[in-house]
Amino acid sequence: MKIGLCGTMSVGKTTLVHALQELPEFKNYMFRTERSKYLMSQGIPLNNDSTLKGQTVFLAERASELIQENIITDRTVIDVMAFAQCSKSMDSIDKEAFVEYATRFIKEYDHIFYISPEGVEMEDNGVRETDLEYRNLIDQTIVHLISSNRHRMKEYGILEGPTEQRIEQMKFQLGI
Repeated sequence: MKIGLCGTMSVGKTTLVHALQELPEFKNYMFRTERSKYLMSQGIPLNNDSTLKGQTVFLAERASELIQENIITDRTVIDVMAFAQCSKSMDSIDKEAFVEYATRFIKEYDHIFYISPEGVEMEDNGVRETDLEYRNLIDQTIVHLISSNRHRMKEYGILEGPTEQRIEQMKFQLGI
């Protein structure tokens, strides 16, 4: 099963992936977390400075994850689409073409879970943008992309609350 967590920055997606790694119910899964620090060290612009080439690298990473049979990842192609749409460095024609292409991968996920930023304080990890307006813009864009692409998703759920509660919600929605 291919499980993707999506949501704006600093909502606990990576924390949730690390918690799931410890559970016996997910022992046969591969776990992937985004490699922003590494990609930034390679000179790939992130956040609102992201370029078409940069977003293509992020999309390629998400697509490579979808080759795996059992994977849980802390980003989806929807996240990549949102960051591309909110980029100040990409022109509108490139944004539109990129998003149109990326939508083709949404159907590859067996289950996509959205994690809301509501009630979650933003943390500075030295890589992600710490501007709350930008965080909210990314979230609004993700919510819009989910709504407009819901018909492409096999299964969709929302996870809320602290990590332990999210785990229980996820297990319930997965029938585990």
